[in-house]
Amino acid sequence: MCVCVYMCAHFMTLTSLSFTRRHLFRFPSRSVCTCVCLHVCSLHDTHFPLVYQKTPLQLPLKKCSVVGNGGVLKHSGCGKDIDQADFIMRCNLPPLSREYVEDVGTKTHLVTANPSIIEKRFQNLLWSRKGFVESMKAYGSSYIYMPAFSMKPGTDPSLRAYYALADTSSNLTMLFANPEFLRTVGKFWKGRGVHAKRLSTGLFLVSLALGLCEEVTAYGFWPFSVGLDEQPVSHHYYDNVLPFSGFHAMPEEFVQLWQLHKSGTLRLRVGHCPPREVGI
Repeated sequence: MCVCVYMCAHFMTLTSLSFTRRHLFRFPSRSVCTCVCLHVCSLHDTHFPLVYQKTPLQLPLKKCSVVGNGGVLKHSGCGKDIDQADFIMRCNLPPLSREYVEDVGTKTHLVTANPSIIEKRFQNLLWSRKGFVESMKAYGSSYIYMPAFSMKPGTDPSLRAYYALADTSSNLTMLFANPEFLRTVGKFWKGRGVHAKRLSTGLFLVSLALGLCEEVTAYGFWPFSVGLDEQPVSHHYYDNVLPFSGFHAMPEEFVQLWQLHKSGTLRLRVGHCPPREVGI
């Protein structure tokens, strides 16, 4: 199944929203949209008519975990905390193999997939689909969220990914992000001091979660090469490469997330998670 997700038109007023202690995006009183509405269109094999259906999500979602891929998750012991959430979002098809379970958990309800990953990791699905389809089984029956129409080069890889899953009767559901939502979120954060060629997937996902969830806890967001314990921190929890500057403005993004944490809008976990008692 593949659906195109269109965020509520009132996201166009994103620059005038405010963060609240109820952990939601709140719109001006003139807006008839109190949070986020989703218009869903099916993609068919021969054409792409707009067939509006109900959103696949039961809104509002309650407790959500947004899991970045930062090396700060290494040895964090946050896996059980992450998996306790009602809805778990992950970034860019991260590895969830056994050696990472204690730190990142096992459950996934929505995972993003940048078209560049399809291109580089799976050779654009031009030669073989098997490796891609097999790797996607790690995410169970979750939603795969792709920016298929935000940039022209991303459309073909996204559609190939959809057909690869559809042709194998996968339990995964492909969601294509509304490009206007992505552009508006980018403008919103740029107006608050995040200057980068492109926002990180993590900040986009946090922005989405704040509009869908009553409570948001973010894990794996840490842009620095040294942790709170003054030990080296790798770029990702699954590699040993130090953080580097590039398309994204990670320190600027982290400052914004920290401000949201201090205001109570979300919870940002940057250290070790306390061990949970048995049965909790």
